[in-house]
Amino acid sequence: MKASASLRLGLAATLMSLGVLAVPATAPAAPAPAVQAYARLHGNPVGSYTVDPDHSLAQFSVGHAGVAMLSGDFSKISGSYTFDPRHPKDCKADISIPVNTIATFLPMRDKDLLDTAFFDASKYPTMHFVSTRYVPHGLHHGVLLGELTLRGVTRPVRFRVHLLGAGKVGYLPKPWGGYLTGFVATTVIDRTAFGMDAYASGIGHKVRVRVEIEGVRKSS
Repeated sequence: MKASASLRLGLAATLMSLGVLAVPATAPAAPAPAVQAYARLHGNPVGSYTVDPDHSLAQFSVGHAGVAMLSGDFSKISGSYTFDPRHPKDCKADISIPVNTIATFLPMRDKDLLDTAFFDASKYPTMHFVSTRYVPHGLHHGVLLGELTLRGVTRPVRFRVHLLGAGKVGYLPKPWGGYLTGFVATTVIDRTAFGMDAYASGIGHKVRVRVEIEGVRKSS
């Protein structure tokens, strides 16, 4: 027994010396690179901008059947704006939204909304907002008053505006990069005031609107 055990130990020692039973050394794993933190830019937002249609969106929600909310959005916003909260008389916006970019994630419903009972898109293909006055509430918030034309009807509206960020974004290629600003504007409109009163008992009259705008500063 002792001789057999000694033989086994001797054989193991011989194999290890030859590298047969050697355990390969494992290199320590390299530390994972730190994920760069996301941060808003706080540059000077003053200037005139062209709306970036690829990074701008108008969202809406309205009561449905008295029990829930229906939401959707419009894409490809176009237009321009000028922002200077210290000189509010210079602030202005001119924004257009093509009605046929509506999306409620149900094609049949989108088709109905574009028909004559609602947006009547073939006759009125564009929503248009033109500002009349800006009332600053500090440097980053304010109220933007203006006129919204929808379905051939023009009504006054007021948006609560919040500046999200401003600064040079050099890593984005044209037409997206450059000196950018971003805003969120919210309001509530009455759809019946624009002649859109179909299904008045089943679809809410008040429509909540949230517009997210990103713009590229114009060359001086």
